[in-house]
Amino acid sequence: MKLLLILPVIFFLYCFPATIRQKNSHVTQFNISSLLNARPITTLTDNRLVTWTNGIDGGGQADGYLTRSAALFNKQDTVHALPDEALFPASNSHPEIQLHYSNQNSINDQACSMADQGAAQFSVPKAKYKAIFLALTSAEGASSIKITLIYTDGVRVKKILVPDYYQDISPRDNNFCYLAHNLAKWGPANQMTEKGHHNIDLLKLMPDPKRKLSGIKISKEKKGYLVLWAAAGVGN
Repeated sequence: MKLLLILPVIFFLYCFPATIRQKNSHVTQFNISSLLNARPITTLTDNRLVTWTNGIDGGGQADGYLTRSAALFNKQDTVHALPDEALFPASNSHPEIQLHYSNQNSINDQACSMADQGAAQFSVPKAKYKAIFLALTSAEGASSIKITLIYTDGVRVKKILVPDYYQDISPRDNNFCYLAHNLAKWGPANQMTEKGHHNIDLLKLMPDPKRKLSGIKISKEKKGYLVLWAAAGVGN
Protein backbone atom coordinates (compact mmCIF):
# COMPACT_ATOMS: atom_id res chain seq x y z
CA MET A 1 0.00 0.00 0.00
CA LYS A 2 2.81 2.43 0.90
CA LEU A 3 4.54 1.63 -2.39
CA LEU A 4 1.38 2.53 -4.31
CA LEU A 5 1.27 5.92 -2.58
CA ILE A 6 4.93 6.68 -3.23
CA LEU A 7 5.00 5.73 -6.92
CA PRO A 8 2.88 8.72 -8.14
CA VAL A 9 5.16 11.12 -6.24
CA ILE A 10 8.27 9.58 -7.82
CA PHE A 11 6.65 9.79 -11.25
CA PHE A 12 5.81 13.49 -10.77
CA LEU A 13 9.31 14.40 -9.62
CA TYR A 14 10.84 12.49 -12.51
CA CYS A 15 8.65 14.08 -15.16
CA PHE A 16 8.67 17.65 -13.85
CA PRO A 17 12.10 18.23 -12.24
CA ALA A 18 12.65 21.65 -13.82
CA THR A 19 9.36 22.96 -12.47
CA ILE A 20 10.22 21.79 -8.96
CA ARG A 21 13.66 23.37 -9.13
CA GLN A 22 12.42 26.70 -10.43
CA LYS A 23 9.65 27.05 -7.86
CA ASN A 24 11.67 25.95 -4.84
CA SER A 25 14.92 27.79 -5.62
CA HIS A 26 15.63 31.16 -4.05
CA VAL A 27 14.94 33.86 -6.64
CA THR A 28 16.28 37.42 -6.38
CA GLN A 29 14.66 40.13 -8.49
CA PHE A 30 17.56 42.45 -9.32
CA ASN A 31 17.08 46.19 -8.86
CA ILE A 32 17.42 47.90 -12.26
CA SER A 33 15.42 51.03 -11.31
CA SER A 34 18.35 53.34 -12.06
CA LEU A 35 18.31 52.16 -15.70
CA LEU A 36 14.59 52.63 -16.39
CA ASN A 37 14.08 55.34 -19.00
CA ALA A 38 10.96 54.34 -20.97
CA ARG A 39 7.23 53.58 -20.57
CA PRO A 40 6.52 51.08 -23.36
CA ILE A 41 3.19 49.91 -21.86
CA THR A 42 -0.14 51.73 -21.84
CA THR A 43 -1.88 51.30 -18.48
CA LEU A 44 -5.39 52.01 -17.22
CA THR A 45 -4.95 54.34 -14.26
CA ASP A 46 -7.85 56.11 -12.49
CA ASN A 47 -10.16 54.94 -15.28
CA ARG A 48 -8.14 56.58 -18.04
CA LEU A 49 -5.54 55.35 -20.49
CA VAL A 50 -1.96 56.45 -19.80
CA THR A 51 -0.43 55.98 -23.23
CA TRP A 52 2.97 54.37 -23.68
CA THR A 53 6.01 56.51 -24.46
CA ASN A 54 9.35 55.19 -25.77
CA GLY A 55 7.80 51.99 -27.00
CA ILE A 56 9.00 48.63 -28.29
CA ASP A 57 9.61 49.32 -31.99
CA GLY A 58 10.55 52.04 -34.46
CA GLY A 59 13.31 53.39 -32.26
CA GLY A 60 10.75 53.67 -29.48
CA GLN A 61 8.28 55.73 -31.54
CA ALA A 62 6.22 53.15 -33.42
CA ASP A 63 4.44 50.73 -31.08
CA GLY A 64 3.86 49.68 -27.48
CA TYR A 65 2.03 47.09 -25.42
CA LEU A 66 -1.20 47.43 -23.42
CA THR A 67 -2.27 45.84 -20.16
CA ARG A 68 -5.43 43.75 -20.34
CA SER A 69 -7.42 46.36 -18.42
CA ALA A 70 -6.26 49.02 -20.87
CA ALA A 71 -7.22 46.85 -23.84
CA LEU A 72 -10.63 46.08 -22.30
CA PHE A 73 -11.24 49.79 -21.69
CA ASN A 74 -10.30 50.36 -25.34
CA LYS A 75 -12.82 47.67 -26.37
CA GLN A 76 -10.10 45.60 -27.96
CA ASP A 77 -8.70 42.08 -27.76
CA THR A 78 -7.40 41.34 -24.25
CA VAL A 79 -6.06 37.83 -24.93
CA HIS A 80 -2.94 39.23 -26.60
CA ALA A 81 -2.34 42.03 -24.08
CA LEU A 82 -0.02 41.89 -21.09
CA PRO A 83 -1.53 40.63 -17.83
CA ASP A 84 -2.43 43.29 -15.27
CA GLU A 85 -0.24 41.49 -12.73
CA ALA A 86 3.38 42.26 -13.55
CA LEU A 87 4.78 39.38 -11.50
CA PHE A 88 5.01 36.54 -14.00
CA PRO A 89 4.74 33.15 -12.27
CA ALA A 90 7.41 30.48 -12.48
CA SER A 91 7.19 27.91 -15.26
CA ASN A 92 9.18 24.85 -16.24
CA SER A 93 11.48 27.24 -18.18
CA HIS A 94 12.05 30.11 -15.75
CA PRO A 95 11.51 31.35 -12.18
CA GLU A 96 9.02 34.09 -11.34
CA ILE A 97 9.96 37.38 -13.00
CA GLN A 98 8.84 40.83 -11.86
CA LEU A 99 8.32 43.49 -14.53
CA HIS A 100 8.01 47.17 -13.67
CA TYR A 101 4.58 48.26 -14.89
CA SER A 102 1.37 48.77 -12.94
CA ASN A 103 -2.14 50.02 -13.62
CA GLN A 104 -1.82 51.92 -10.34
CA ASN A 105 1.17 53.91 -11.59
CA SER A 106 0.98 56.56 -14.31
CA ILE A 107 4.35 58.22 -13.73
CA ASN A 108 7.28 55.84 -13.30
CA ASP A 109 9.28 54.39 -16.16
CA GLN A 110 8.85 50.69 -16.88
CA ALA A 111 11.89 49.51 -18.85
CA CYS A 112 15.34 50.40 -20.17
CA SER A 113 15.49 51.16 -23.89
CA MET A 114 18.66 51.23 -26.00
CA ALA A 115 18.18 52.56 -29.53
CA ASP A 116 21.82 52.85 -30.56
CA GLN A 117 25.17 51.55 -29.45
CA GLY A 118 25.49 51.80 -25.70
CA ALA A 119 25.69 49.99 -22.40
CA ALA A 120 23.69 49.47 -19.22
CA GLN A 121 25.16 48.20 -15.96
CA PHE A 122 23.64 47.30 -12.62
CA SER A 123 24.76 45.80 -9.33
CA VAL A 124 23.37 42.58 -7.86
CA PRO A 125 23.45 41.32 -4.28
CA LYS A 126 26.86 39.68 -3.89
CA ALA A 127 26.16 35.96 -3.93
CA LYS A 128 26.66 32.74 -5.84
CA TYR A 129 24.03 32.17 -8.54
CA LYS A 130 23.31 29.12 -10.65
CA ALA A 131 21.21 30.97 -13.24
CA ILE A 132 20.57 34.54 -14.38
CA PHE A 133 17.53 35.63 -16.39
CA LEU A 134 17.28 38.85 -18.43
CA ALA A 135 13.92 39.86 -19.92
CA LEU A 136 14.61 41.42 -23.33
CA THR A 137 13.04 42.42 -26.62
CA SER A 138 14.81 43.37 -29.83
CA ALA A 139 12.97 45.14 -32.64
CA GLU A 140 14.02 46.16 -36.14
CA GLY A 141 15.95 42.91 -36.36
CA ALA A 142 18.21 41.12 -33.94
CA SER A 143 20.48 42.97 -31.49
CA SER A 144 24.07 41.90 -30.91
CA ILE A 145 24.96 42.31 -27.25
CA LYS A 146 27.85 41.48 -24.98
CA ILE A 147 27.09 40.37 -21.42
CA THR A 148 29.78 40.98 -18.84
CA LEU A 149 29.30 39.02 -15.63
CA ILE A 150 31.19 40.93 -12.95
CA TYR A 151 32.46 38.71 -10.14
CA THR A 152 34.20 39.82 -6.99
CA ASP A 153 37.39 38.28 -8.39
CA GLY A 154 37.16 39.09 -12.10
CA VAL A 155 34.82 39.11 -15.12
CA ARG A 156 33.44 36.78 -17.76
CA VAL A 157 32.16 38.00 -21.14
CA LYS A 158 29.61 36.30 -23.38
CA LYS A 159 28.35 37.43 -26.79
CA ILE A 160 24.64 36.96 -27.51
CA LEU A 161 22.37 37.64 -30.48
CA VAL A 162 18.93 38.67 -29.18
CA PRO A 163 16.34 37.62 -31.79
CA ASP A 164 13.75 40.01 -33.16
CA TYR A 165 10.68 39.93 -30.93
CA TYR A 166 8.53 38.70 -33.83
CA GLN A 167 10.68 35.58 -34.20
CA ASP A 168 9.56 32.28 -32.67
CA ILE A 169 11.92 30.57 -30.23
CA SER A 170 12.75 26.94 -30.84
CA PRO A 171 11.93 24.57 -27.94
CA ARG A 172 15.51 23.33 -28.35
CA ASP A 173 17.00 26.81 -27.76
CA ASN A 174 19.15 26.62 -24.62
CA ASN A 175 19.60 30.39 -24.36
CA PHE A 176 16.11 31.83 -24.79
CA CYS A 177 12.54 31.10 -23.71
CA TYR A 178 9.34 33.16 -23.62
CA LEU A 179 8.29 35.33 -20.71
CA ALA A 180 5.26 36.65 -22.63
CA HIS A 181 4.27 35.09 -25.95
CA ASN A 182 2.05 36.05 -28.90
CA LEU A 183 1.37 39.64 -27.86
CA ALA A 184 -0.38 42.26 -29.97
CA LYS A 185 1.08 45.73 -30.34
CA TRP A 186 -0.50 49.16 -30.40
CA GLY A 187 0.39 52.47 -32.07
CA PRO A 188 0.77 55.93 -30.47
CA ALA A 189 -3.01 56.45 -30.30
CA ASN A 190 -3.48 52.98 -28.71
CA GLN A 191 -4.86 51.58 -31.95
CA MET A 192 -3.93 47.94 -32.51
CA THR A 193 -1.40 47.70 -35.33
CA GLU A 194 -0.76 43.93 -35.24
CA LYS A 195 -2.92 41.29 -33.56
CA GLY A 196 -0.21 38.98 -32.23
CA HIS A 197 3.08 37.14 -32.73
CA HIS A 198 5.23 39.46 -30.58
CA ASN A 199 7.09 38.36 -27.48
CA ILE A 200 9.08 39.34 -24.43
CA ASP A 201 11.97 36.90 -24.37
CA LEU A 202 14.05 35.63 -21.48
CA LEU A 203 17.79 35.12 -21.86
CA LYS A 204 19.17 32.48 -19.52
CA LEU A 205 22.80 32.77 -18.43
CA MET A 206 24.75 30.20 -16.47
CA PRO A 207 27.25 31.98 -14.20
CA ASP A 208 30.05 30.21 -12.35
CA PRO A 209 28.24 28.85 -9.25
CA LYS A 210 31.50 28.84 -7.29
CA ARG A 211 32.15 32.59 -7.69
CA LYS A 212 30.31 35.53 -6.15
CA LEU A 213 28.58 37.73 -8.68
CA SER A 214 28.42 41.48 -7.96
CA GLY A 215 27.15 43.06 -11.17
CA ILE A 216 26.08 42.69 -14.80
CA LYS A 217 26.85 44.89 -17.80
CA ILE A 218 24.96 44.75 -21.10
CA SER A 219 26.78 46.30 -24.07
CA LYS A 220 24.80 46.73 -27.30
CA GLU A 221 26.01 47.26 -30.84
CA LYS A 222 24.29 49.85 -33.04
CA LYS A 223 21.94 47.56 -34.98
CA GLY A 224 18.50 46.83 -33.51
CA TYR A 225 16.32 48.44 -30.85
CA LEU A 226 16.73 46.72 -27.48
CA VAL A 227 14.53 46.88 -24.39
CA LEU A 228 15.57 45.45 -21.03
CA TRP A 229 12.48 44.71 -18.94
CA ALA A 230 13.80 42.92 -15.86
CA ALA A 231 16.59 40.82 -14.42
CA ALA A 232 16.61 38.04 -11.83
CA GLY A 233 18.95 35.45 -10.37
CA VAL A 234 18.45 31.96 -8.98
CA GLY A 235 20.69 31.29 -6.00
CA ASN A 236 22.57 28.09 -5.24
